[in-house]
Amino acid sequence: MGVQWLLVCHGLVTLLVVVSFLCGQWPIFQGTFIERLHKFLTFGAFDYFRRFVEFVFGSRGTNALYLTQYYCCDRPNPILQALYLAIVGGTYYLIVYSTFNYIPGHYMGGYHKYTSLLAVGVGILLFLLTSFSDPGSINAENVSQYLSLYPYDDIIYSEKECSTCKILKPARSKHCSICDRCVARFDHHCGWMNNCIGEKNTLYFVMFLLWHFFLCVYGTVAIGLVLAGRLKELEVVYILTAYYGIENSFRSLAPHVVQWLVSSYNTQILLMVFMAIVSLLLSGFFGYHFSLCVSNITTNETFKWEDYLSWQRKVKEAKASAESLKASLDDLSQETAKPQQSKWKSFFKRSRLEEDIEITKNNIYDRGFFQNLYEIIYPLSSRHSFSTHKLKTG
Repeated sequence: MGVQWLLVCHGLVTLLVVVSFLCGQWPIFQGTFIERLHKFLTFGAFDYFRRFVEFVFGSRGTNALYLTQYYCCDRPNPILQALYLAIVGGTYYLIVYSTFNYIPGHYMGGYHKYTSLLAVGVGILLFLLTSFSDPGSINAENVSQYLSLYPYDDIIYSEKECSTCKILKPARSKHCSICDRCVARFDHHCGWMNNCIGEKNTLYFVMFLLWHFFLCVYGTVAIGLVLAGRLKELEVVYILTAYYGIENSFRSLAPHVVQWLVSSYNTQILLMVFMAIVSLLLSGFFGYHFSLCVSNITTNETFKWEDYLSWQRKVKEAKASAESLKASLDDLSQETAKPQQSKWKSFFKRSRLEEDIEITKNNIYDRGFFQNLYEIIYPLSSRHSFSTHKLKTG
């Protein structure tokens, strides 16, 4: 049982590390071990490594480390793109090497050898489209077009110049410090794509997330059916009950079946666990970005609204506190002129500071569910360019 427990512990540790690294900053994990592990993985580990390098190699070592960090994290580079291709290619190779010998099987037809290759090919195609498509770069030639597409809301967007590009910043745009360009309807810079996600490639990115979610589910279910077929073909249940005297019930058979699967098909089990974990993470990412699409808001704007609402809430709390203090002083000055208020009424009287301060978000770019989705599928700049071309040729 040592190997089985080792595999279980490996799967749990892998799940903990992946979830902590990718999702540890989510509000649901605030104040938990997941958040602390996320901080260690994203900052603490590097800081300890920097101190070690400085202790061993001195300032030259730390300078080389900072240059490496600058290239890997602050400038466009294909490292994560190569890692993605290695993960997809390596996973598919392991599936072919360990599982295709059992296809066709009792529950799996032979055509899955070809549909799986097609599914992986479509995933890589979406990856390439997202990585190498123009996210909506803004320059001096097209800035006037982008300025006319989205009005300033004078809340989170107001008319101002990009300090780097020296052009007016259209509403919903942002200058990406990594790509060194202004991007229309900027969502975020994706290191896996080595590209920004903006107005013109958001559709590719969302389709990439959705397709890879289905791809992982497909792989998990397919391997599960292959293993179920092996159980059927080798008559494992019959052997356990007829020759080993195990009761023919789920509770009695399950531990022995799992032990046999893990000992005989540990590679397939690890692949199933890995793809199941990744599918859960992808479903969360897709759900988040799809909710942004249907409400016509970006990740960048979400952070902007959080900062704005937090600032407005503090301002209103300060005003309420000042009004409450003024009212208290007025009550003290007029205390002798007024009959004394009942202690019970004073106790149950609600303070202005305790009142809920309602701060609402007014997203003027939200045009409704279907219109928002249509804008993702067919960006405004593409429609504008098509209309302009039609007018010129007409």
